[in-house]
Amino acid sequence: MIHRVSCEMGGKTLSIETGKLAKQADGSVLVSYGDTRVLVTACSSQTPRVGADFFPLTVEFSEKFYAAGKIPGSFHKREGRPTQEATLSARMIDRPIRPLFPEGYFFDTQVVATVLSVDLDADVDVAAAVGASAALHISDIPFSGPTAACRMGRINGQYVVNPTWKQIDSGETDMEILIAGTSNAIMMVEGGAREVPEEEVLEAIIRGHNEIKNVVKIVDELRNLCGKPKREFTPSVVEASTKTQVEKLAKSALQTALKTKDKHTRYELVDKSKKSTLEALLPADLAKSDPEAAKKLESDIKSAFELLQYNLMREMILTEKIRIDGRDTKTVRPISVEAGILPRTHGSALFTRGETQVLATVTLGTSEDEQIVDTMFQNSMRKFLLHYNFPPFSVGETGRMGGQSRREIGHGALAERSIKAMMPDFEKFPYTLRLVCETLESNGSSSMGSVCSSSMALMDAGVPFPKPVAGIAMGLIKEGDRVAILTDILGDEDHLGDMDFKVAGTREGVTGIQMDIKIEGVNEQIMRTALAQAREGRLHILGEMAKAIEAPRGDMSKYAPRITTIMVPVDKIREVIGSGGKVIKEIVAQTGCKIDINDDGRINIASNDGEAAKKAIEIIQGIVAEVEVGKVYKGVVKKIVEFGAFVGVMPNQDGLLHISEIAYERVNTVQDYLKEGDEIEVKVLEVDKSGKIRLSRKALLPPPPGGIPPRSERPDRDRGDRGDRGDRGRGGRGDHGGRR
Repeated sequence: MIHRVSCEMGGKTLSIETGKLAKQADGSVLVSYGDTRVLVTACSSQTPRVGADFFPLTVEFSEKFYAAGKIPGSFHKREGRPTQEATLSARMIDRPIRPLFPEGYFFDTQVVATVLSVDLDADVDVAAAVGASAALHISDIPFSGPTAACRMGRINGQYVVNPTWKQIDSGETDMEILIAGTSNAIMMVEGGAREVPEEEVLEAIIRGHNEIKNVVKIVDELRNLCGKPKREFTPSVVEASTKTQVEKLAKSALQTALKTKDKHTRYELVDKSKKSTLEALLPADLAKSDPEAAKKLESDIKSAFELLQYNLMREMILTEKIRIDGRDTKTVRPISVEAGILPRTHGSALFTRGETQVLATVTLGTSEDEQIVDTMFQNSMRKFLLHYNFPPFSVGETGRMGGQSRREIGHGALAERSIKAMMPDFEKFPYTLRLVCETLESNGSSSMGSVCSSSMALMDAGVPFPKPVAGIAMGLIKEGDRVAILTDILGDEDHLGDMDFKVAGTREGVTGIQMDIKIEGVNEQIMRTALAQAREGRLHILGEMAKAIEAPRGDMSKYAPRITTIMVPVDKIREVIGSGGKVIKEIVAQTGCKIDINDDGRINIASNDGEAAKKAIEIIQGIVAEVEVGKVYKGVVKKIVEFGAFVGVMPNQDGLLHISEIAYERVNTVQDYLKEGDEIEVKVLEVDKSGKIRLSRKALLPPPPGGIPPRSERPDRDRGDRGDRGDRGRGGRGDHGGRR
């Protein structure tokens, strides 16, 4: 039986239907929003994953190019691995639903959002996020939702629900923030803005949450219509006696460890305490006599130990107002900054905050370096790239190298969004630009460290980056009514805390924001306090960054290409390119420059050699220059014909020097006066409507002795005149009139 519910959202109808498609999945819905159609399914295995100590949830966002009426541009002409955009969409679906599964649920669970039809005016991410919640909610999978999502924008000061892709891509909206949550609380925030004040960002989030409440109602309505009974799940419970024994043995050692500032020393103390606790409570012969019982007891001891560590850290912060490294809740770790540390890169900077360190480098390129973007939504060229790398040595571990994880893609996208808001327009700075952020050490918020190092590296590269941008990560410890908001969180505070709230921006406002919650949401007051506290921390970091570099350097690296932009008339573009690209290829071969020609007549010339660039500019300007009547030019004889010679007066522009205009005396043979390759001065007599040029050499010669004879006495003059006119394109016998 088919069931359908709907509501209005952003001026369009959002409907959720189940019972028609993919009926063998545990939960399946088709979400319609405008002409967007997303099929979302949820499946969970019936047996837990053996040995799992985490929730094995995977979320897939499956882009289908047919949804937009496109054929994939790959060699195989079919969808391949997920694009970066699909990976980011999958992460945005995953993050708000993950905390709502029960603790200890170690069953493989998969949510798949398949895009069947895409409408650029109807947000596909929002539809997919709503569909994931609905599919889980009506299924028998344990899930304490539902959630929903909404994207907020602002155009001309007016908040807009789910702005169109065109409005976002064109920059028409000065903010773009995706919000997800339940009816009671906000679970996730992700987006960017152009220096929007914190209060206005919060207003957008609150408005988005109000929209979410309406959607949550219809998801609940759908479950009431057709929801399955939830499968029984009883989480494994650690016996109280085991907790008591672990606390007795490990509490003192853990308290000492949790007040140790150095990360690796702290980890060593924690591991030592865990090992001694296991040795004390796990009988040596139990593994032989009852392997299953030994395995269960070992798991319980580890769980009790981790719970004790979790509670001790949180209680220390809430009661003593002391954090792991001894800071109070608002202090930022010591910061060290350097700019221009690499001699051959076009720009570089090193940012160190506590035990988090990020090296950023800038590479400037031309249009040849642009990235091809081929997605359901667009087929375009990307001129600004930021890549984030997180090698295993950054946390003192070994691991797989090569390729990018979803985490690396997500962190890079957040840093890119935060920086891109302040990048100069391409028309003012016509470079393709790649930033690479190498995480060299990590102990809390390397993504925000990437924002700080990127900002300094751009200024070191001489990019006209108007204002420095900094970022900071906020944390939360919440137990009932007791709340502590933490500035500049450590890795342990992220792991054992309730919130990871990252805010990036300038002194004037926010440029990037991301929030993930591990509890069942946060309220407006917590967000307001966190945003205000984040601003204080951000201003402090900006002050520290200014010690290394405050403004863009006056000149770029000598190793960076210089791009000079000139404008030519649109109707001259074809002449600069030449037939089959012949002219432009010759210019490139002569000068070694990279030349990019735009349809609006803008030409970018890139070269490390200033003289080469100057030469290329002169050649192009010569091609597009207009020949002026009455002006004298030094030209080269290109071709001799019976009735005169063709002389190149400008690159790609030849004029006819008629035989009658070579000299005052009668010229019988052109070769007696001129040879191909000769350089001669000529005067422009006429440029006709078709652009043909008539030249004269005679006009620049001194008159013959006795003066110029009267017209009636000049031999064959009239015939020459007629021939001259014929040579300007009228054909017939006039082509040879000068020779009669």
